[in-house]
This record gives sequence, structure tokens and C-alpha cells, in this order.
Amino acid sequence: MSTKIKLREKAISGNRQSLYLDFYPPIPHPETGEPTRRQFLGMYLHDKPKTPVDKLHNKETLERAEQIRQKRENYMNKPEIYTGFEKEQLKIKEQGEQNFVEYFKSLADKRKASNHDNWVSAYHYFEAFTKGKLRFCDLNEKFCNEFKEFLLTTKSKRSTSEKLAQNSAVSYFNKLKAAMKQAYKDGHLATDLNGKVEQIKEAETHRNFLTIEELNSLVKTECQNPLMKSAALFSALTGLRFSDIQKLTWSEVEFIKGNGYFVKFTQLKTKGTEMLPISEQAFELLGDRQNPIDKVFEGLTYSAYGNKHLAKWIGLAGITKDITFHSFRHTYATLQMSGGTDVFTVMKMLGHRNIKTTMIYAQIIDKTKRATTNKINIDMGKK
Repeated sequence: MSTKIKLREKAISGNRQSLYLDFYPPIPHPETGEPTRRQFLGMYLHDKPKTPVDKLHNKETLERAEQIRQKRENYMNKPEIYTGFEKEQLKIKEQGEQNFVEYFKSLADKRKASNHDNWVSAYHYFEAFTKGKLRFCDLNEKFCNEFKEFLLTTKSKRSTSEKLAQNSAVSYFNKLKAAMKQAYKDGHLATDLNGKVEQIKEAETHRNFLTIEELNSLVKTECQNPLMKSAALFSALTGLRFSDIQKLTWSEVEFIKGNGYFVKFTQLKTKGTEMLPISEQAFELLGDRQNPIDKVFEGLTYSAYGNKHLAKWIGLAGITKDITFHSFRHTYATLQMSGGTDVFTVMKMLGHRNIKTTMIYAQIIDKTKRATTNKINIDMGKK
């Protein structure tokens, strides 16, 4: 029985129609082996095209899609007319015609939590650069370098005047590299482009932190938002991020006889499960224990209003540094290493996956030590 293949359309976002092949009877899916009737081509048409450009796009796209349909039908029903090499070349050509931008979006859609947000942001810049269309066969080193330059010079989508931050460009370009790596694994790319393209270098970031004297000054200074004060000091004593403190519940705070207090939680950013020992001082900041499902810092929110209280509290304590809530996590790491805690222990306490991230604090300590060398001066003049 011959396989009938028809070209069909499916409505998608942006007033477009995605083109796909409809097989009858169903054929085995190339990856799962399960019966399927659809193969999306990664190509789309504009609904009711008005401009000459859109009309030409629809015409050329339909022609390419029909060629793919015809070749696929020949491949399915007249296999004798193709050699093994020709079949492989046909498969590569079909994949090359598919839209990498839609593939990129499908990878972004599979991500979860904060990683999903970062992928979606990367996709928006990628879509803007490609105007939503890039065939797999047009993906090469030249294109990657052009996109890299675009990220390093484009305006931030959050501002009409500021450039996209360097480290945001690093993160978004890495998403392209990850997408190309996956496409190579999936057989959509003939070569591993990810391995050939250099990533963007990260900009050196300045991490403000508090000294123990400044931290003690904050303890003694009144804050208009006592909840924010407790949460910030808790971060300085534990190294926890705002997001992890905000979602912390009483069921995650445990006491183990002979070992003390612990916080057992899953990091919102990395999804890693941690068993973090905390001091008695840190535990005292939590107040009276409530029901297991209740949040420890109920009502804690990240907002401009909360940041205003944070800034005022820091100012009243006589601190002139640019301190954000995240600076309390930096404070924890810096004070730990200043006190002699080794870098690997600090790495584990912070939940870092890469020692390079933690080593930044070791560099801060080295600079601080160097700055102290000129604070002691003695009279070296001759008598």
C-alpha cells in the first residue's frame, strides 16, 4: 500500500500558518519509532499577506514545501529510484530547509523556572535578529559571529537608551551555542558548530559586600521594614539568595540533635537540593515556628517599595556603598573566606556548581589584603 502525503497548514502565533506533511497511513517517527501522521517542516506562511515581501515569501515557501513533499513521496513509494547516498542527502536537505528559529523556541519552551525565562529572553533577541526565519542550512560560523556582534551592540529591550549588558549578551549567546549543540545531537546539523564558535567573554563584575563592622551597624539600626531587615541579615548569615529565602517554608527548617539547625531546600536557580547548616543566630531571626506549610518570611516581596526601605536602612547605618539585597550573599561568602573557611566549603555552602564562581571571592580577599599593606607606615628616616 502506497503512502499518501499531503501538504497541510496549522495556525500558529503571529497570524501565521505552520506547514507540515500529513501521512496516510501513519509512518514511524524517525526518533521514537511511534506511528505519526505529521512532520512539521519548520516553515510558515503569512495569513492574508498584504505586502509584496510577504506575498513573495508565501510563494517561495510553498514551492519549497511542495518540492519536499514530492521528494518525500517518491522516497516513500519509489525507494528503488534512490541510492543509499541519495537518500541520506535527501534527508539532510529536508532538514536543512527547516526553520532553526522555531527549533530554538521549542527548546526554550521545554525549560522551566528561571532557566526558562533566560531562554525566552535569548529567543526574543534571536528572533529580532533573524526576523523569525533562519534555515538550518544557513546556520554557519559567519552567522554566529554576526549574532554575537548584534548582542554586543544592541539596545536592551528594557531600555531605549542603554545597551544590553555584557553578561546578558554572554548568557544569550550561550543559549544559541546550546541550541546548536542539541541540533547536532538531534541530527539537524551535519557539523558541531557549537564547538567551532567562541563564546563571548564575561565582563568582570564588582561585588559589593559589607564588613563585619558595617553588618553590626545594620543590626543596631532600625528599618521601616522589619521583615526585610530580618531577611537581609538571614542572607548575610547563611548566604541564601532572596528567591530561596522568599519561598522558604517551616517544613524546610530542621533541628538535628547533636548537629544543630539545618535548612533543607531546592535552590530555585539551580534546582539543586541542599542541606544547609545554619547558626543559632540565623535561626533566631526566623521568629516563632509556624505550621509546616507556612512561609518563614510570609509577606516578603521584591519590589521598588521594598528596595526603597532597604536603601534607607543602609543609609541610616552610615554605609555609603551601593548595597543591594544580593550583596548580603556576597557578604556571607567574603566574611567566611576572610575568616579562613576554605574555598571548597564556601562553594558547597553557596550551592555553586563551578569552583570558578566561588574563586571570585578569593580574588576579593586578595585585593583586600593588598590594600592593607600600605596602612602601616613607620618612620624609615635616618637619624
